[in-house]
Amino acid sequence: MRLSMDRRHFMGLMAGTATLPFLPRAASAATPLTMQAAWINDAEFSGYFAAIDSGFYGEEGLDLTYLSGGPDVIPESSIIAGKADLALTTPDTTIKAIVEQGAPFKIIGAQYQKNPIGIVSLTSNPIATPQDLVGKTLAVPPVNVISVEAMLKMNNIDPADVKIVPYAYDPTPLIKGEIDASLDFTTNVPYTISLQGVEATSFLLYDFGYTIYNDTVVVTEDVLASKRAELVSWLRASRKGWEANFTDPEAWPPKFADSWFKGTGRTIDNEIFFNKAQQPLMEAPGGIFSMTEEDIQKNIDALGAVGITATREMFDTTLLEEV
Repeated sequence: MRLSMDRRHFMGLMAGTATLPFLPRAASAATPLTMQAAWINDAEFSGYFAAIDSGFYGEEGLDLTYLSGGPDVIPESSIIAGKADLALTTPDTTIKAIVEQGAPFKIIGAQYQKNPIGIVSLTSNPIATPQDLVGKTLAVPPVNVISVEAMLKMNNIDPADVKIVPYAYDPTPLIKGEIDASLDFTTNVPYTISLQGVEATSFLLYDFGYTIYNDTVVVTEDVLASKRAELVSWLRASRKGWEANFTDPEAWPPKFADSWFKGTGRTIDNEIFFNKAQQPLMEAPGGIFSMTEEDIQKNIDALGAVGITATREMFDTTLLEEV
């Protein structure tokens, strides 16, 4: 499993994007629309697969093309290059691109209300709070160190009191006791660790101050102006797909075993664990994709703590009002 902030690190808006397209059922009078996902096909995107297979996009008059992501895909590049109309991104990379490169992006929704990234440890040597990290060894991908250090400072912990070492997306050092904890996706890595016969525990950076969204829905200003109605339809159909998926999160992954999830090398039990774990991170009183003023401000504050200057104007909530 990957860390979204690493794999989506924005190195250049015009970088190439190798993608594998999946085409839904066609509708003769439907309007074409293309979305760029942020990673390979896994439970992170189950709601979109449910919406495609259930015909929800077609009911909204859309002929959706779904582009899967991967380690070499920079989602923002797909919309800048015109390969996709919308993309799922992380707010740090998107807003950094707006600030530093003048990218014409707008965030119109947020799949994850709480970012799934967190601190993973073993129950035999649990790290339950930031304070528990003092004097311990924590493995962190280099691109995420600034976020972890910001979270530590928010909890009155000197980052120098935590031994931070590079993380290579492999839980083996944690299982062997070579490190005390690692930074990873809490929705998936505990399952991977359980396959080795040990139990993991975790906490979210979000719950301790680093309050940013994940899988933010991003479009260019041009697409926002020219395809507003289609974007509202996409939000509506996608929300229906996620609502259907979460009606029984154990039921949908097996349906994708021979289609969306085929060839990934991951088990359906893994995808079920993932799907169940992500549900509380996505659901909100305002519905899937909602962005409240309070939560937007939390994002702005958290990004400011890592030196990224976000503003309210970068978020457009008006489309959600039409869903």
